[in-house]
Amino acid sequence: MTSTHTTTERRYVDGRTLDEKDNIILDILEHNGRATLAQLAEAASLSISATQSRVQKLEKNGVIVGYRAIIHYPEQTTGTIHAFVSVTPLEYDENANIPEKLEHISGIDSCDAVSGSQVYVLTVTVPTVPQLEDLVTKIHRIVPSNVETTMVLHRYFPR
Repeated sequence: MTSTHTTTERRYVDGRTLDEKDNIILDILEHNGRATLAQLAEAASLSISATQSRVQKLEKNGVIVGYRAIIHYPEQTTGTIHAFVSVTPLEYDENANIPEKLEHISGIDSCDAVSGSQVYVLTVTVPTVPQLEDLVTKIHRIVPSNVETTMVLHRYFPR
């Protein structure tokens, strides 16, 4: 695996900039979380043990927060619905508690604080439209809010 890609400048949580070799490792892992240490080492021109140390350091310092498999299920057979649910609380003093209130609800994949007219955007995945309706109703009951739902019609590539 040769390194022929452009790296993005990334930083540690404390603001330190990652070096070129760390960026090469991250670029590869971002696109292939199953890349072997040998592949990473070759691309970064490092030994396998040096590469393993770097990966462990990146994990320890919170740069790499996890690995996941992205499964493609054809929508026509599974009926998977992906959507974004924008949540704007009616009571702004409740704002800080919203992620904790929604964190363990099945179907919510992520909760992002955003700028703009909404306060949070949830990424959700459910099997059917009626279950999406039920999930939105549940969110609205738990967090009195203005809720706007946008369904994904086609996902060109997952990340």
